[in-house]
Amino acid sequence: MRPTLLFLALFLGVNPVSAAEAALAPQDEAAVALTVAVAKPVERQWPETVPASGWLKPWHEAVVAAETGGLRVTDVLVDVGSVVSKGQPLVRLADEAVRAELRKEEAALASARADLAKAKANADRARRMRTSGALSDEKITEYLIAEQTATAGVEAAQALLDSQTIKLAQTIIVAPDDGLITSRSAQLGAVVSSGTELFRLIRQQRVEWQAEVSARYLPRIKEGLTATIIGPDGRRLKGTVRLVGPTVSTDTGRALAYVTLPSEARPPTGLYATGQIELDSTPALTVPESALVLRDGISYLFTVDADRRTSRIRVETGRRKNSEVEILSGADRSADVVTAGGAFLSDRTLVRVEETIR
Repeated sequence: MRPTLLFLALFLGVNPVSAAEAALAPQDEAAVALTVAVAKPVERQWPETVPASGWLKPWHEAVVAAETGGLRVTDVLVDVGSVVSKGQPLVRLADEAVRAELRKEEAALASARADLAKAKANADRARRMRTSGALSDEKITEYLIAEQTATAGVEAAQALLDSQTIKLAQTIIVAPDDGLITSRSAQLGAVVSSGTELFRLIRQQRVEWQAEVSARYLPRIKEGLTATIIGPDGRRLKGTVRLVGPTVSTDTGRALAYVTLPSEARPPTGLYATGQIELDSTPALTVPESALVLRDGISYLFTVDADRRTSRIRVETGRRKNSEVEILSGADRSADVVTAGGAFLSDRTLVRVEETIR
């Protein structure tokens, strides 16, 4: 202790130690580097998320094709981008030749029915005369067989007529389901063959995200989980896992999760999107993101002890949500963590605590 200070304390009758502390207090206050706010880490229930990425594709894609061939396209009623309903006409084909064949089959059916009527009359007469002996057994058998043949002829003619009726109906090509037309190859005046593709449509306008996820998460991903998709334009969409692929790619070690998107969103297909799938909620010890200090790629927190001295602790971080970050290791709930300004601090720095948030 300085001689002057000791003499002054003795002269005034003051305890020398107390006088020394009083003299050094302003020096300690002057040494305070920063006024900081501190907060206790908070435990929250956060869903664990799985990063995923993949293509936006149709839920189901329907191919509209011609079922009958050799006919000319006379009308194309829709185009790419058209929203259609099930049964709506899309294309009309020339039906003159089909109608002519239909009339021919109708006439053939009428002729077959006339033949059947004649054969039936002969057969009925033969049955009545069987016991009289007026007709030989051979002749009776001939009449009965002629009746059966005529009956089969009517059925064959009816089948041909039905086939031609179906062919006539196929000259109007209709939408197999509600949906959105995505491609068109139908051309006015073109003669189509059976099976020629004319349109493609997205059934019910439903688009899904075929998300690739690491195989290690596969046992924890199940139907009904929520997924968040970040599109190329930055827009966020919420979806639901409808199916988890049963196989894992041997090349990438990743599996597919099929995520259904809301129909009103209608994002364009063929785009690559990133996002995440939310697993079940688990406890998370969190601090504000502003409390993190990154140095040489390592995350640190600064805590304040009872003497208002700081300590730098290394931590491992996890999930992030709403400007908070999960601390996996390195800190506990009882610590007073500096919430901002840690970049200006170092170990054993004396600080002034502004507020403690609990």
